Amino acid sequence: MSEYRTDVLSRFVGNEVPDSAELGLCVHCGFCLNACPTYLELGVEPDSPRGRLYLMRALDEGRLDWTPNIQQHFDQCLQCRACETACPSGVPYGRLMEATRSSMYEQKRWSWRRRLLWNVVMRGIFPHPTRLRLAFQGLRLYQRSGMQSLVRRSGVLGKVWPGLAEVEALSTDASGSFFLPDDVGRYAPRGAVRGRVAMLTGCVMPLTYGSTHHATARVLARNGVELVPAAAQICCGALHAHGGDVETARRLARHDIDTFLEADVDAIVVNSAGCGSHMKEYAHLLRDDSEYAAKAERLASMVRDVHEYLVELGFEAPEGDLSRSVTYQDSCHLVHAQQVTTAPREVLASIPGLELREMAHPDRCCGSAGIYSIMQREISRALLEEKMGEVNATGADQVCSANPGCMVQLDAGVRLFGQGDAPSGPSLHVIDLLDESYRRAEGESYAD
Repeated sequence: MSEYRTDVLSRFVGNEVPDSAELGLCVHCGFCLNACPTYLELGVEPDSPRGRLYLMRALDEGRLDWTPNIQQHFDQCLQCRACETACPSGVPYGRLMEATRSSMYEQKRWSWRRRLLWNVVMRGIFPHPTRLRLAFQGLRLYQRSGMQSLVRRSGVLGKVWPGLAEVEALSTDASGSFFLPDDVGRYAPRGAVRGRVAMLTGCVMPLTYGSTHHATARVLARNGVELVPAAAQICCGALHAHGGDVETARRLARHDIDTFLEADVDAIVVNSAGCGSHMKEYAHLLRDDSEYAAKAERLASMVRDVHEYLVELGFEAPEGDLSRSVTYQDSCHLVHAQQVTTAPREVLASIPGLELREMAHPDRCCGSAGIYSIMQREISRALLEEKMGEVNATGADQVCSANPGCMVQLDAGVRLFGQGDAPSGPSLHVIDLLDESYRRAEGESYAD
C-alpha cells in the first residue's frame, strides 16, 4: 500500500506505509524468536519480530502513539530477515520494517543531527561515484600515511571521542586499487560465449574490495561469459531503503534500471548479497510507478547472485589446490532474502584442497547490517563477539562470505576478538577463492 492514509487512527503517514493485511498475517506463534539476533541478545519481546509487528499493528490501529522508546525498538532491528525464513505464516517482515522506517523518516522522527548526517553522507555522497571515490581517497591517505596506525596505537581517539573510535576500528582497508565499471571490458570471454551479462559494481565495494570485482570478472570470463560495461550505474539504493529514505531509493533504482536495460544483457550479476536482494525487489519498490513498474519487474527478474548464476550456468571445475580450511558466513540477505544457501557451498566444495568447516550458526547475523554497526554499535559489537566465538571454534584458517559488509565486519572481528585458532589474514569472498584456484592451476599467468 503506497497511497496516503485517509483514516484518522493510523499513526503511519507518507508514501510508504505498512500494509494492514500483511500486518495481520502474524499469528504470534513465536517461531521467529529463536531466529532473531536482537531478541536473543536483549531478551526483550519488543525487540523480537513478533513484538515489533505488534507495535506496528498498534500504531496502524491508533492504539499507540509514537514515542522514542517505540522508535528505538524499530531502530534496533538488523533487518536480517531471519524471521522470514522461520515464519510459517509468510509475513513479509522486511518490507513491513522498511515501510515503518519510511514513515519514521517522513515524519521527521530522527534527531536533527542524525538527519543532517544522513543528508550529507547518504544523499550527498553515496549516490555520486566521484564524491564517494574522493572520500575513500581520503581514507586511503589516512591509512597509507601511517596516521591510522599512530591513532590506534596511541588510543587518543578513544579518550577524546569514544564513539568515533569504535567506528574507526571498523574501517576497511582502502589501500587496494579501485574498480571502475568500465574495468569489466578488460576481460574477454574464453571459448564460446555462453552468456552476456552486466555486473553491478555498486558504491562501496569497488572502493574497498576492487580485487573481488576483478576476481568476479575473471571467473565469469573464464566460464565463457561476455561482460558488458554499464558505466553509468550508481548506488543501487539498498542502504537508503533499509534506512527509510524510500524516495531516494526509488530515484537510484530508476537510474540503474535505465542503465542496465540499455545494456541489453541476459542477466545482471551481483556479488554483494545486500545489493542483490534489494534489486530483486525493485518490482515492489516501484510497483505504483506507471512508467517504471514493468521495467522494474523485468530488471528484477534478471538479477542473479554470482554463485547462483555460476551454478545455473555450470561453471568449470577449478584445479588449483588451495590446501586450507575455511568457514563460511551466510550473508543474511543471501540466505534469508534471496534463499540462496547451497550455491556458495557448491562453489567452495569444488575447490581442490579446500575444507569447509561449518560454524554453529552460519546464517545468524554478524552485526554488520549495512550501517547498523555504526548506528547501533553496542548491539553490533556484542553480535560480532558472539559470531567470532563460533568462527574461532571451527579452527579454520580463513573466514569467507558473500557480502562486503560482512567481510568488513568479520575483518574487524578478527582484529578485536581473534584468539587461539582464530583465522589469520583478511576475510575473503567465495569468488576470491574460486578465482585463486583457477589462477593457481595456471601458475598465475594473468593478473589484475
